[in-house]
Amino acid sequence: MRRKGLASMAVQTVASTSPTDSPTDSPAGSSGSAEPSLGAAVALSCRECGTRTALGPHFVCLECFGPLEVAYELPAGDPAGLRERIEAGPASMWRYAPLLPVPADVAAKPNLNPGFTPLVQADRLAAELGVTGGLYVKDDSGNPTHSFKDRPVAIALEAARAFGLTTLSCSSTGNLAGAVGAAASRAGLRSCVFIPDGLEQSKVVMAAVYGGDLVAIDGTYDDVNRFCSELIGDPLGEGWGFTNVNLRPFYAEGSKTLAYEICEQLGWRLPDQIVIPVASGCQLVKIDKGLRELIALGLVEEKPYRIFAAQAEGCAPVSRAFKDGSDVRPVKRPDTIAKSLAIGDPADGPYVIDICKRTGGAVDDVDDAQIVDSIRLLARTEGVFAETAGGVTLGVTRKLIASGALDPALSTVVLNTGDGLKTLDAVAPTARPSAVIAPSLAAFRDAGLA
Repeated sequence: MRRKGLASMAVQTVASTSPTDSPTDSPAGSSGSAEPSLGAAVALSCRECGTRTALGPHFVCLECFGPLEVAYELPAGDPAGLRERIEAGPASMWRYAPLLPVPADVAAKPNLNPGFTPLVQADRLAAELGVTGGLYVKDDSGNPTHSFKDRPVAIALEAARAFGLTTLSCSSTGNLAGAVGAAASRAGLRSCVFIPDGLEQSKVVMAAVYGGDLVAIDGTYDDVNRFCSELIGDPLGEGWGFTNVNLRPFYAEGSKTLAYEICEQLGWRLPDQIVIPVASGCQLVKIDKGLRELIALGLVEEKPYRIFAAQAEGCAPVSRAFKDGSDVRPVKRPDTIAKSLAIGDPADGPYVIDICKRTGGAVDDVDDAQIVDSIRLLARTEGVFAETAGGVTLGVTRKLIASGALDPALSTVVLNTGDGLKTLDAVAPTARPSAVIAPSLAAFRDAGLA
């Protein structure tokens, strides 16, 4: 079933709470009676019907069962002053604390301080692709656990603290499990994370090394996610904060910081085009929200921008729906080397399509061979070793340029969301020694490498 569009989202996130918008009473099971201190966040608002709920570990509207997201009273009226305040802040995502659901002293708390990763001006890659308007790679592999997941987990951690939750958990395709394990360890919380069996060994090790519990489930990611939803409703899940389930409204806000950083690093300008990988679709939706918040606050000059979504061919329900003009139909058995994108039933899929259509973008997908070729191209031209999701994003960028859907004369930002060291198996067959020689100059010359 397709959900309604996003026309009211930006207004909801920057408007002050009025008497008619006052939050409803917290649903049963809310932790604590005192209102938590989460910065400018004032309530949870249903993305569909607009009903407001008090801040708490809730993720579904009780009126219409739509998704909840954070509503704010953001600092308006002094964009120059806000820009100065941000620029004087820490070199992490906490420089944007005034725009996030976190306490004012968040940077002083034990956390991993993710964010403010490089925006690489990719001139050599641009030359290869024929891009003349400026090509940039937002390289999030430099985060503490080497993926963008550290951003949303950092926000979810603050929500868990505010609500008195003692166990941090998630359902994960790999990167999120590692981010949750690391964040919980740093904060002194217990972690218990759930993954589908058969993930890349590097991601399994990275999730397990932090000392929490790692549980592999025989099934797909969607099976894991359903199990976690059941656990939340069981007494066994009492006191648990599932970053991407009951803490999802807060967790999701972390991806907005990618939009903030990109614009600040471009000199407080919007990019003309941005290409984003899609698994659940949450990241793309929140990047769009972040861009619109910057416009509403006067931090950037309003102008058109286009958002493009990238999927792997072996798990491309959003891409197929966009091309067919149909509803998003789940993929029961994803089959792709891009396992971090292998979510067959993407919760935000319909919203991704809405955003791409509204901004004049598109959704496309690439096969495994194109993913590997694009990983190697990015490494060869810019020295950035992307995981398979980054290969998907660049592969789709190349495809969109070739089809004319993406304008090479406009500024374009491509997201790399993780480190290639996490998905070595994908490129290992094509990344081998140029030659094996004897330790002599003659052998080196004979190999044709001199």
